[in-house]
Amino acid sequence: MAPKTDFVPIILFIFLLILILASIWSIKSAAPWLPTPMEIVHKMLKIADVGPNDVVYDLGCGDGRVVVTAARKYGARAVGIENNPLRYLWCQILVTILGLRKRAKIQFGDFFIKDLSEATVVICYLLQETNDRLGEKFLKELRPDTKVVSYVFTFFILPEVRNDGEVSLYRIPTD
Repeated sequence: MAPKTDFVPIILFIFLLILILASIWSIKSAAPWLPTPMEIVHKMLKIADVGPNDVVYDLGCGDGRVVVTAARKYGARAVGIENNPLRYLWCQILVTILGLRKRAKIQFGDFFIKDLSEATVVICYLLQETNDRLGEKFLKELRPDTKVVSYVFTFFILPEVRNDGEVSLYRIPTD
């Protein structure tokens, strides 16, 4: 007869370890996770006039609400980039359950080193210092006329096209 093993302590230990690692991961991220209110998600996508021909990138996609909304309601192809393993896993599950695999993709990693050149719209709800660092990357990597939408924080280096309260629309210049 095989010895009886109690898996509960092992499972609890693994769960605790994942939570600790996720917390450490969050400390080194470009912004804390604060879910964007759904009315702001819609406002951001509307101000950018997102449609079926767009490829929307959500930097630090969190729980995936921008990616899911861009794909489901606006018909865009959407890509979320998330560096927190738990939120990344959550987004993968969500996109699969909602049947959005053909229109939505979640990438794991650091958006500072990911190639964003495919984007026609980039969505940001980050910190000011993160936006300041991203501005140069956008100018080098994004195609002219690519739209950048930011909630709360600004991009001083990019020309602002429209400001709708806390949501700002920028466009990569055509030189």
